[in-house]
Amino acid sequence: MSFVTYILLGAALMATAVFFKERYVSFWAQKSDDYADGPIFDIRERFNGPILCEGVIYGPTGKVSSRFVADFEASWNGNVGTMKEVFYYDSGQVQNREWTLTLGNDGKIKAEAPDVVGAGTGQQSGSAVLLNYRIKLTEEAGGHALDVTDWMYLMSNGSIMNRSQFRKFGIKVAELVATMRPKDKAYAGE
Repeated sequence: MSFVTYILLGAALMATAVFFKERYVSFWAQKSDDYADGPIFDIRERFNGPILCEGVIYGPTGKVSSRFVADFEASWNGNVGTMKEVFYYDSGQVQNREWTLTLGNDGKIKAEAPDVVGAGTGQQSGSAVLLNYRIKLTEEAGGHALDVTDWMYLMSNGSIMNRSQFRKFGIKVAELVATMRPKDKAYAGE
């Protein structure tokens, strides 16, 4: 074999290894069915009333690029809910978003918001909720459309842990980690 053939073979093996790592031992490897057992995360119950959200956003290098605190207000009419979000970033920027969430009898979720391209889709299963959507960033943030995968996990104290990845052309460009809890619920130990 020639030197070029070895390089191409090495590159192909590396690409295959990266694909299998991403698909089977990473954030993307999760499936809703993995969380079917355990406490039930019903979005109509958990995303209802005033909610406090606190989180950080990591940039592509893994460093924290932004911190935020957010106030959510959610309500439901049957299986259709509205969640209004107001984010307060450490930069001083304030961002508003209003979601319309539709929950099917099979646990499937349709998620719509003005800055979401089309409709997001998801699934609630056991103690977790998965949402996938495409979000259009503001012009100040570059105006790009990013593919988002949100995983939300119900904790034993009723809080929700959220981990989201943002991708452009399949490459992770940001990650968000946040907690959500009823606004009137005190921290453990208070």
